[in-house]
Amino acid sequence: MKQSEQAIVAVVTGGSRGAGKGIALALGAAGATVYVTGRTEQEGSAPLPGTIHATAREIDALGGRGIAVACDHRDDAQVARLFAQVREESGRIDILVNNATFLHDALIMPGPFWQKPLEMTGILDVGLRSGYVASWHAAPMMAARGRGMIVFTSSFGANCYMHGPAYGAQKAGIDKFAHDMAVDLRPHGVAAVSVWMGPLRTARTQRVWAQHPDKYASFSPVAETPEFTGKVIEALYRDPGLMEKSGQVLIAAEAALGYGIVDAEGVQPPSYREVLGGPPPVHPAIVE
Repeated sequence: MKQSEQAIVAVVTGGSRGAGKGIALALGAAGATVYVTGRTEQEGSAPLPGTIHATAREIDALGGRGIAVACDHRDDAQVARLFAQVREESGRIDILVNNATFLHDALIMPGPFWQKPLEMTGILDVGLRSGYVASWHAAPMMAARGRGMIVFTSSFGANCYMHGPAYGAQKAGIDKFAHDMAVDLRPHGVAAVSVWMGPLRTARTQRVWAQHPDKYASFSPVAETPEFTGKVIEALYRDPGLMEKSGQVLIAAEAALGYGIVDAEGVQPPSYREVLGGPPPVHPAIVE
């Protein structure tokens, strides 16, 4: 889609690399204006490659409009300035992708939680709380227009043991955010969903796979690209039945089948529902 007045305006948090970068690129390839947030502005200042400015340039090259905004999502004042900038420059926000998170190097190390650094709880600040704060800023802008979608990037770790309790609590928490925010947003025509991604092919995971080839050999060939998630998110926003899905936890691989989306090189990533479980049921009761 070429840029026009109807182009999507999106904010993708944590877009320097990994899932956030891929999602931002997929939205950009669909013609969106994408505000890419993150802390990394200079190559080499982080252990992994990627910067918000590089992502923005790649979005431009794909036909979208990339806008890099340096933002530490631990700092509420910086987040407030981000959304003030979006309001001033674009006048609206159509999609917010809450993807920024804190991933400690000890995340995938074996051992019980008490033998890992207490800093593992950083994922509850950047990943859980930060998603709430960003949504708090985006929601009134969307509600005023009667249209919009808040997305949380989650995983099967929300329902099975994966990487320990801090990781699991963060994923389960943002799934609940999606459900409960959807209740508040429904009268305003705004949707909230959580998307479970499968194993992703990123610089971080490829480094881990190289260190433990036997452990990950079975699924690395069909691992999802981060762009795959972005394509699913764009299709969700365009779906006339979006509000029927609001409040749900969606498995990206399953949603992709419904939209006819395939990954790079024609790969159809599998759902891991049978081996890792699916989203747990949520009771429909509403207590105000």
